[in-house]
Amino acid sequence: MAVEEINRASTLLPGLRLGYDLFDTCSEPVVAMKPSLMFMAKAGGHGVAAYCDYTRYQPRVLAVVGPHSSELAFVTGKLFGFFLMPQVSYGAGVDLLSDRETFPSFFRTVPSDRVQVAAVVELLQELRWSWVAALGSDDTSGRQGLRLFSSLASAQGICIAYEGLVPLPPHVQPGALLGLLSHVSRAGVQVVVLFSSAHAARTLFSYSIHCGLSPKVWVASEAWLTSDLVMTLPGMAQVGTVLGFLQRGTPMPAFTSYVQTRLALAADPAFCASLDAEQPGLDEHVLGPRCPQCDHITLENLSASLLHPQTFAAYAAVYGIAQALHNTLLCTASGCPVREPVRPWQLLENMYNLSFRAHDQALRFDTSGNVDMHYDLKLWVWQDQTPELRTVGTFDGHLQLLSSQMWWHTPRNEKPVSQCSRKCKKGQVRRVKGFHSCCYDCVDCKAGSYLRNPEDLFCTPCDQDKWSPARSLHCFPRRPRFLAWEEPAVLLLLALLGLTLGLVLAALGLFVRHRDSPLVLASGGLRACFGLACLGLVCLSVLLFPGQPGHASCLAQQPLLHLPLTGCLSTLLLQAAEIFTESELPPSWAGQLRGHLQGPWAWLVMLFAMLVEVALCAWYLVAFPPEVVTDWQVLPTEALVHCRVRSWVSFGLVHATNVMLASLCFLGTFLVQTRPGCYNGARGLTFAMLAYFVTWVSFVPLLANVHMAYQPAVQMGAILLCALGILVTFHLPRCYLLLWRPECNTPEFFLGGGSGGARGRGGSGDEEETQRKNE
Repeated sequence: MAVEEINRASTLLPGLRLGYDLFDTCSEPVVAMKPSLMFMAKAGGHGVAAYCDYTRYQPRVLAVVGPHSSELAFVTGKLFGFFLMPQVSYGAGVDLLSDRETFPSFFRTVPSDRVQVAAVVELLQELRWSWVAALGSDDTSGRQGLRLFSSLASAQGICIAYEGLVPLPPHVQPGALLGLLSHVSRAGVQVVVLFSSAHAARTLFSYSIHCGLSPKVWVASEAWLTSDLVMTLPGMAQVGTVLGFLQRGTPMPAFTSYVQTRLALAADPAFCASLDAEQPGLDEHVLGPRCPQCDHITLENLSASLLHPQTFAAYAAVYGIAQALHNTLLCTASGCPVREPVRPWQLLENMYNLSFRAHDQALRFDTSGNVDMHYDLKLWVWQDQTPELRTVGTFDGHLQLLSSQMWWHTPRNEKPVSQCSRKCKKGQVRRVKGFHSCCYDCVDCKAGSYLRNPEDLFCTPCDQDKWSPARSLHCFPRRPRFLAWEEPAVLLLLALLGLTLGLVLAALGLFVRHRDSPLVLASGGLRACFGLACLGLVCLSVLLFPGQPGHASCLAQQPLLHLPLTGCLSTLLLQAAEIFTESELPPSWAGQLRGHLQGPWAWLVMLFAMLVEVALCAWYLVAFPPEVVTDWQVLPTEALVHCRVRSWVSFGLVHATNVMLASLCFLGTFLVQTRPGCYNGARGLTFAMLAYFVTWVSFVPLLANVHMAYQPAVQMGAILLCALGILVTFHLPRCYLLLWRPECNTPEFFLGGGSGGARGRGGSGDEEETQRKNE
């Protein structure tokens, strides 16, 4: 029909007429090679001559349309490619035919299988079918389709649970086919992609129906999607849902009337005789005797094939060749210039990147010889015993589904699910198990990491200045954390500070007021007031620990704690030395030492002790200065800002002076026997030093085991408890005597065993009265 239209028209080849030879390949390579060799025969003869140079060779034909099958196109394409004979197929879709080095003269008016396979892969992605089986017929088209699908599907994260080849009839072994179906069943897939010829597909479904394979979704290749061989198979409605992509052909309603007219002519013996007279014996010479059954073909036998989309593809192939011939001959609307006969290679040069029109549709051969044609997604919808093709989507480089038109074989028409593993929830990554990336366990992203992209296989750790909870999709900024003033623990410690500092100031006020009383003089006089003032400074040093740490506060914490504490302990040491001297040494030695333990010498001892502590603190600050650091790891959601001790050895040496003073004070009073009738000052000093040691010995393991965020609070508590222990055990009992037992504030009671002639000055009172006061 296309040739007759071109010959009648005056646009493409005015003044010229196209002729053609038409042969049936019978789907056999050997049969296809016979006319192929005849096409290449020298014009006017039947043989193919051997030449070193074929540029002047004029074969019988200028171009070939067909064959339909990819397997036949592989055979004929290499032959025609050697002679640079243009060949345009209207059905061969295997992607390898686009290789210009192997098939330099091959073109086609159907898209490459790569387009169809890309559409199938996008369909699987759109419907979230990631666990499928892939089958192909054991021929060139099936094997190449499987190879291409496997490559594209794997790149898009689709896993092929099983891949197999369907044997072609008549070489079908029932055991092999049943084994193939058994593998599909055991794979647990709900979707099967089948690249197959119609005959192989019919064979597969025959065995599938016989062995009772559960219904599945079958994604069909174009070769069997519209085949009557498959559609009319008994029991085909039981296999499940069938859908596939079909090339969107241009409707050609005039073709039916044309075929009807030709069939009517073929029924006329006179018409057939005229054809035989034009080309006597050609059919018999090339293909053997005529088939007598072909004379009885009716329009009803061909009605289904007349509407096939590839009808237009064959029609367009002829128009493509005619347009190339038009360009080669430099034809115009008035005619084509007279020139020497065109050779096939000259025609081929004008086929590359050729643009042409067929049935008012614009087409173009690309550099690989393919045309860009769109696909419709067709679904089998059963009507009585045969299915009709319903359009449920389109593909023009991008898939568009008509979900409302879909029909599934499942109960309540639910879309089948074909996945090896469920989709992971938000904040979970896939841990692949086995060989397939689609089979996995879902693992939560742990705290401190997040899922950046849904397709990531590993959780992404947060930056150090950020945090995230478990199963998070993003990270959050860390807030700075330090011992804040408003925290309950700090408020409790500040209350304790207020209590302790209030008692210290009250005791200091009492001592200053009664500085000339025997009790205060026996406690050291002004030295006792100095010790209480230092104890107050010790209490105030805890104010350096709360709040956001700074460089100055970190440097000042330990010196401002230990220097006042040294001053306080040095006064207590002098008090202990006086008691030890009066109680344990001979009177002659005690008299000599008493002068050195009072007056300027006592202040020099205190100054020396504080200078030693100053030296240790200076060394600590110069050699190993504490620094403000931000620790991103110790807290899950916050950044801990704290003062870091660079050397715990130097930190311990800062305590050395105070430990030495407390030890000497304790040893000097622990075994002292107080004279009867005198105040037992040694007992208060002993308990004060015990309070010091219990506090700081407990501080070490507590600091080592408490969370770093609360270490400043532990130090605050230790300082306040130490100060409170010294105050309660040594100073407050004396304050009690000053306030509520003023009758005990006498030289006999306090100075009898102290300075100023303890052994003579206080021994003349009544013995019983003194004992009563002591009690």
